[in-house]
Amino acid sequence: MRVNRILLSVALVVVALVIQVSVLARLHLPGAVPDLLLLTVLGLALVYGHVGGALVGFGAGLLADLAPPADHAAGRYALVLCVLGYLAGLAKPDNGRLRSATGPMVVVVGAAIGTTLLYAGVGALVGDTAARHVGLPSLLFTASLYDLLLAPFVVPGIMALARRAENDPLADTNSAAKSPDISSGWLSSGTGLRIGGQRNALRMKTARARMARAGRIKGVKRL
Repeated sequence: MRVNRILLSVALVVVALVIQVSVLARLHLPGAVPDLLLLTVLGLALVYGHVGGALVGFGAGLLADLAPPADHAAGRYALVLCVLGYLAGLAKPDNGRLRSATGPMVVVVGAAIGTTLLYAGVGALVGDTAARHVGLPSLLFTASLYDLLLAPFVVPGIMALARRAENDPLADTNSAAKSPDISSGWLSSGTGLRIGGQRNALRMKTARARMARAGRIKGVKRL
């Protein structure tokens, strides 16, 4: 990976882990905990691809395994996020653009379910049966719900930062392009906003107002 990718990934992963441990984990929500670290890995994987996603996922998971108050075997979450980062990177389109938010939303839901299942499966192999006592169906539902609600506020920003950090031409020409890229497509499709259409409509209204004002001035001069 490039140096700028490494620096940005480390900074985002550390910030996400601190917020998750100090804020999200203390909300005491029913079921699972919103996985901000997972969403950060997904956002970077959708820009860096499967190789970068696997590396970022492994590093983020290993940091989560070693950071307090971790109570599981080291390497367990690293394996889970490495696999999911690789799979999420495969969803990156070849041209770097995505017209709809449906694809990333499916990736988030699949990653939330896959994280819970893989984490519980690896735990069962090492003798950790905590997931059985909590209730696996409840964990799957709440993890998918929380991550899906949090994703529109996290993933597009992560992807935009990743684009700008590596000087991607798509990040500079995105405002002039007619088709939105993979990060702006999430916001426009997921929230129903059409920013480009609003700008064009505003420009048309301004042009019409100028034409009408010019017509009035000509009429006054003729009189």
